Amino acid sequence: MTTTITDPTSSPTDTTLLRFATAGSVDDGKSTLVGRLLHDSKSILADQLEAVEQASRSRGQHAPDLALLTDGLRAEREQGITIDVAYRYFATPRRRFILADTPGHVQYTRNMVTGASTAELTVILVDARNGVVEQTQRHAAIAALLRVPHVVLAVNKMDLVDYAEPVFAAIVDDFTAYAARLGITSVTAVPISALAGDNVVEPSSNMGWYGGHTVLEHLETVPIRPASDGAPTRFPVQYVIRPRTAENPDYRGYAGQIASGTLRVGERVTVLPAGRTSTVAGIDLLGESVETAWAPQSVTVLLADDVDVSRGDLIVPTGELPRSTRDVEATVCHLADRPLTVGQRVLLKHTTRTVQAVVTAIVSRLTLHDLSQHPEPGRFTANDIGRVTVRTAEPLAMDSYAVSRRTGSFLLVDPGDGTTLAAGMAGESFTEAWNAQAGGVAAPARP
Repeated sequence: MTTTITDPTSSPTDTTLLRFATAGSVDDGKSTLVGRLLHDSKSILADQLEAVEQASRSRGQHAPDLALLTDGLRAEREQGITIDVAYRYFATPRRRFILADTPGHVQYTRNMVTGASTAELTVILVDARNGVVEQTQRHAAIAALLRVPHVVLAVNKMDLVDYAEPVFAAIVDDFTAYAARLGITSVTAVPISALAGDNVVEPSSNMGWYGGHTVLEHLETVPIRPASDGAPTRFPVQYVIRPRTAENPDYRGYAGQIASGTLRVGERVTVLPAGRTSTVAGIDLLGESVETAWAPQSVTVLLADDVDVSRGDLIVPTGELPRSTRDVEATVCHLADRPLTVGQRVLLKHTTRTVQAVVTAIVSRLTLHDLSQHPEPGRFTANDIGRVTVRTAEPLAMDSYAVSRRTGSFLLVDPGDGTTLAAGMAGESFTEAWNAQAGGVAAPARP
C-alpha cells in the first residue's frame, strides 16, 4: 500500500462541524479516549469533572476514571463496558464536533451502525497488546459498508508495550492490509495512550519516533466534504403545509430536509414516484424566502403547478432522476436478535417513505476473517453482514449508496411490532465499489 501524507500547510476550517464515531473491541479504551479528549481539550465543566472524581474515589481509584464521562448508564458503570451510543458535543477554536462513542462488545455491534451511519470519520481503537482481533475486523467492515470517508487507527495502550515502534508498525501493517481488501482507501494511524494522554491532545514525549498529528490535531484538520458537494439534489417530502388562513388561503408548501445537493427557485423538478413535473416557485427557510437552499438545510418548497405531492415523495431536478425500482439489491447489516429469512415480509423505510416488501433472496453472507462470501446462507442472524434482494409493493426512487448515503440507505422493519431488523445500503457491495482504488496509511506531518 502507498503512504499518503496530509498537507500540513492546509488551513483548518474554523466554522465546520465534524461528526465522528469511536469503535473498537471491549476494553480497548474507547470511553477513556473520549474522556481524555474532553478533559484535555477543556471541554467539560468543573462540576462534571468533580462528579467523575467522586465516582472514581468511591470505586477505590486514585485518579479520575475519564471513561465515566461517557459511560452514563448504570449497567455500563457497573460492568465497565459501553452498551448504548453516547453522544457528546464539544468544540475547539478550530472546529465543532459531534462524537458518537459506540459499544465494543459484539452483542452491541448494531449500535455502531447507528453511531457511524452519519459519521464523516471513524476512530477504530486497537489494544497494542492484542493487535487486530475479530471485532476490529467487524468494525472496519462496518466503516467500509457505511462508506465513512475517513478512518483513524488509534493503537492504544502503547504505555503497556513500552512505547515500542515495532509493535505499532506491525499492527498498522496488519490493519491496513485488511482494510485495503475492504476497499478502505486511506487510514491515518496514531500511537496513543488514552490513560496517560500520549498523542491524544498533546504530543507524547515517550514516542519520539512518531512525527504525525495527535488525534485532536487530525480531527481539527481533516477535510470535510459538504453534503451538497457533488451529490445529486434530493428532497424527501416530510410534511405538506396547508395553513388555510385568511392571510394564506392558497398556500401549499412541502417541508423537509434537503438530503443532498442544491435546490434553486426557477428550477424544473420532478416529483417521484408519480413522475409529475413542475417548477420551484419559492423556497422558505426559517420564515424567509430564499433563492437557493442546500443540504442539510430544512426548508419548505413551493411549486408553480398544483400537483399531487404527499409525505414520502421525492422532489428531484428533472435532469437528475434516480432509478425507480421494485427490486432492491443491497448489502445489509442485520441488527435484530430474531433472524431474517427468505420469504419474510417486512416494511422498507426509505427516507420519509415506508412501503411493504418481501425478502426474495439472501444472496451471501460475509465471512470476516478472510472476507469470503458464503453463498445462500438462508438466513441472517444478529451482526451478520451480507447481500440481499428485496421486492417492494410500490416503486422506490432510490440511489446507489455510493452516490448518496441518505437516499441510498434504508431500514427493514418488522411489520408486527416495529422492530428494526436490518440496515441496508443499496447498489453494489462496498468491496466491489472500492476495490478498483488504491489505499494507504496516512502519517500526517506535524505543522
